[in-house]
Amino acid sequence: NLHHLELFHVVAQEGNVCRAARRLGVSQPAVSRQIHELEESLGLPLFERLPRGVRPTEAGEALAAHARALFAMREHASRD
Repeated sequence: NLHHLELFHVVAQEGNVCRAARRLGVSQPAVSRQIHELEESLGLPLFERLPRGVRPTEAGEALAAHARALFAMREHASRD
């Protein structure tokens, strides 16, 4: 789901679920729930939970690279 991927992308950029939620204009529990749903659907943890944020796992890093490329293409297409 593209929405889940976009949430994941912003969390990966911010390194913090609360900051990502503020940036997206949604609640922190909503972001956490949707990230959890994405992890469940993939069957892989995408983030290591840390005392002050999150860090992508190896699988999270791989997905983040794809998400960056996808959203960069979307940005480029919207400028043309």
